[in-house]
Amino acid sequence: MKKDFITIHDLSHYEFHEIMDLTEKMKKKPGKYREVLKDKVLAMIFQKPSLRTRMTFEVGMLQLGGEAVYLAPSDIQMGSRESVRDIGKNLERWVDGIMIRTFGHNIILELAESTRLPVINALTDLLHPCQAMADFFTLREKKGSFAGLKLAYVGDGNNVCHSLMLAAAKAGLKMAVATPPGYEPKPEIVAWAKEDGQNTGFELTITNDPVEAVKDADAVYTDVWASMGQEAEKETRKKIFQPYQVNKELFSRAKPEAYFMHCLPAHRGEEVTDEVIDSPNSIVYDQAENRLHVQKVIMLLLMGKK
Repeated sequence: MKKDFITIHDLSHYEFHEIMDLTEKMKKKPGKYREVLKDKVLAMIFQKPSLRTRMTFEVGMLQLGGEAVYLAPSDIQMGSRESVRDIGKNLERWVDGIMIRTFGHNIILELAESTRLPVINALTDLLHPCQAMADFFTLREKKGSFAGLKLAYVGDGNNVCHSLMLAAAKAGLKMAVATPPGYEPKPEIVAWAKEDGQNTGFELTITNDPVEAVKDADAVYTDVWASMGQEAEKETRKKIFQPYQVNKELFSRAKPEAYFMHCLPAHRGEEVTDEVIDSPNSIVYDQAENRLHVQKVIMLLLMGKK
């Protein structure tokens, strides 16, 4: 059976930690892996643009000895000019794997079902698993282990929040999520997280109080208040989310040595202030770098020799 990387929920606990361990090895000795994907080609489908996703997947394939082909929204017009199924059936004749960054989660499920190729979820409106895996690798790298850590997430209960909860469940962290009323994470993802964290030590608190969430946290994470596709709601969301801004006062409720985290791009002055994101406690660029290392491992495990 072919394997895909669509959600962290699908990973076993062994697979989750295997990715963490192999990322550490590969980051320390990248030269050892320079030809592991020689002659392999990754098709990169972008329905949503991204600096970090494009660079880290394309550079990652080059560093592993393979190549990546960028497909812009105008190139294939997925779902309008050509069906998702037909695109999957065509691509499997030419390449060795597909990475997709899209809107509806149903699109990636249909694509994975239609092709023999491994499919990597580089973002849907529901989930952002590559980001969360890089975030948790970064946390482990900084703290040494996941044991006893508390992660606070403040803002919209969106795709990033969803994947962070699933990663926290696999890692066995305490996690507190603070959102405005009505913007909580989806109940089905909360249920997945609780299922995944039954025997790991995972604890999840969902609240509307950002101060409660951030209290004694080892890391404080936030994301933009209006994601791509939500531009029409931007001004409304600004007013609703203002009390959830991660500023110096809120951040001070975390532990003194707490890290600030963000998936980027950041809307400075909205969800986070300059004095927090530019502080010595900020590890946002380490997170961005580690997208490269984690995704190299994911591509190797899916596309490399078994």
